[in-house]
Amino acid sequence: MDFEFTDDQVSLRDAVAKWVDKGFDFARRHGIAKAGGKTRDVYTELAELGLTGLAIPEAHGGMGFGAVEAMVVMEELGRGLVNAPYAAAALVVPSLLSAAPEAVQAVWLPKIADASALVVPALQERRARYQLSHVTTTATQVGGGWVLTGQKSVVPAADEADAFVVPARISGAADSTAGIGLFLVERGATGASTPAYPTQDGARAGELKLANTPATLISADGWATLEQAVDVGIAAACAEGVGAMDRMVAITVDYMNTRKQFGTTLSTFQALRHRIADVKMQLELGRSMSFYASLKLGEPAPQRRRALSQAKVQLGNSVRYVGQQCTQIHGGIGVTDQYISSHYFKRLTMLEMAYGDTMHHLGEVSARMQDTAGVFA
Repeated sequence: MDFEFTDDQVSLRDAVAKWVDKGFDFARRHGIAKAGGKTRDVYTELAELGLTGLAIPEAHGGMGFGAVEAMVVMEELGRGLVNAPYAAAALVVPSLLSAAPEAVQAVWLPKIADASALVVPALQERRARYQLSHVTTTATQVGGGWVLTGQKSVVPAADEADAFVVPARISGAADSTAGIGLFLVERGATGASTPAYPTQDGARAGELKLANTPATLISADGWATLEQAVDVGIAAACAEGVGAMDRMVAITVDYMNTRKQFGTTLSTFQALRHRIADVKMQLELGRSMSFYASLKLGEPAPQRRRALSQAKVQLGNSVRYVGQQCTQIHGGIGVTDQYISSHYFKRLTMLEMAYGDTMHHLGEVSARMQDTAGVFA
């Protein structure tokens, strides 16, 4: 199989890397994080590069690119530790809106493509424990429209977004995959509020509270679309994690080549050389599974869901090992807020929990492999 990138993909990667190098250095990121994590200006700059239209069809003003291009972009954003809600708004939301009526797509997709509207997914609920089907937010039909009541948690950029895509239960039990609809809720709608807070990795999130809030129906049977969109998010998290790990390893190797102990550089100590070799092995395992995740997004749901869970398990193992070992090699400076490596460790920790942590996805892999007795088919 040919894993070489095309000329267009290389040009895309270089454009994002150039912006990161010139427009988003650590000082800017650190300042944003200390100010509370608002990144709408950063998101606008990404739109100027055309990135917000990456996954949107050309008919709606986007570029119509696929999963590999998204992976290329996410790696570079991860390498630059860009804390804007790019994956959520520009990759996951277009996947969710793919099930919407043409009239709804015609209104919102062009706005997402040019970043005149920031639309984010509001998927997570309290006590869900990463179970995507745990939806207690209710949707009730009133007259010719719908109203939603409930609460979503850890919504990215909640107090900066213009609209939200929300799964809500039309019928069925709280954990049933049947009866889950997808709805679009606009900021400022009656009964909607978004108390927000900074997150551990320097970004921003919030709660979306809904009380008989008017909403636009995207799909009355949204389970398959919801699974697909979450898999897009997992693939994006894997690619971002690879980029972040790659940069953290480079920072650590540079530190080993300059920091002296007992009159000699750390890179001369055999034990540390062996440790960094293990770190690089975990990085490459994560990279290979990130490729695997992106390439499997077009597969039928059973194969796709298992593959994405497998990739998320490896990502979780890799980011934890790389983050811990690189921080240990740095010593005390590796956990200080003024040093860039600690911020990579925080972001990697957040990525390990995004869309389900390692233990959750290990259970998902196990549940989907019973017919093969643990042997990959």
